[in-house]
Amino acid sequence: MAPRFNLPPLTKYLLATLFIFTLLNAILRPYSSWVEGAEKAGISKGDGAPYLAIVPRQSIVYPWVCLTAALVEQNIFGLLITGATVFYGGRYLERAWGSSEFAKFILFVAMIPNILSWVLYYLFFALSGSDRALNTTISGGIQLQAAFLVAFKQLVPEHTVAIAKGFIRMRVKHFPAIFLLGNTVSGLVFGTETALFLAWFGFFTSWIYLRFYRTSPSLSSTATGESGTVKGDASDTFSFAHFFPDPVQTVLAPVADKVYDTLVTLRICSPFSDEDIDAGNEQASARAEGGLPSLMNVGGRAGRGGGRREEAERRRALALKALDQRLHAAANRPHTAAAPPATAVPSIPEETNYEVERGERPPKEAQA
Repeated sequence: MAPRFNLPPLTKYLLATLFIFTLLNAILRPYSSWVEGAEKAGISKGDGAPYLAIVPRQSIVYPWVCLTAALVEQNIFGLLITGATVFYGGRYLERAWGSSEFAKFILFVAMIPNILSWVLYYLFFALSGSDRALNTTISGGIQLQAAFLVAFKQLVPEHTVAIAKGFIRMRVKHFPAIFLLGNTVSGLVFGTETALFLAWFGFFTSWIYLRFYRTSPSLSSTATGESGTVKGDASDTFSFAHFFPDPVQTVLAPVADKVYDTLVTLRICSPFSDEDIDAGNEQASARAEGGLPSLMNVGGRAGRGGGRREEAERRRALALKALDQRLHAAANRPHTAAAPPATAVPSIPEETNYEVERGERPPKEAQA
């Protein structure tokens, strides 16, 4: 019997839309009116239909492409990669967050990177005057792939994924940095700069949304209403520097702190209080102890208890390490210690004090 895949509704619609839009783009792009301009600019014929994918020169009259372009692939390889991303990542995140929260996340991470890339190509045209910038096709699910990896880093950072039948084993928390590195190298060496822009914009958009804005139910509180929710994720392990290896964190952390302080000063971001950070760390610990299901087996149980305990222990170790770093930083700050309050000492008569110093016991009258 063929295996049954029980997909949540939004993930199912995203998969269907991805295949339909990619097929329509392949059929319609040879007849697009911008093909002549693309050929003059030295771009291969029919890279994308401007009413499904983003072609900066032509798509200005089709504003919906800011969303649809994320679900249009130009080749079968890209279709398979994005299809697998939506299939595994979509069904996991939609079940973890719910359809409405997952829909908001998709809207943010699909539209904002496309808009930023569109603006960036207009800037390239303004600076260089080259028509190539305006005729480049912006499409594909690179930003979705980056965003899903960021979300997995938040939910199951210590989960180990076995690749090539266990020959390669890697924790989820390392995936975003490897993904960004791969797309950066490819963009600089092979000229796939569009994928480079979408990868970084998708990473930043998803991290900023999850770090500062997304409201989620508190896992460590039984309260209801606003007091039972947490806005953003202020945990130490979800900071920007923690997406990269330890040697890089040492360099990135001070720079990220300066940028964060500047954004707070400009009132673009709200500052995290110590209570917010503690609540974020408790939330992260609660996710680890809750036994979230395997990424590749969402429909099944949460996994064996030993695996959950192992993951919880790793999360606790990371939280303790982050707490130790914060305490060490606080101890190194210059401060003036307040003098301890004076304690009242009962006065002893002179003669009694003299006798005590000589080791003599006071007379019985004095004891009485």
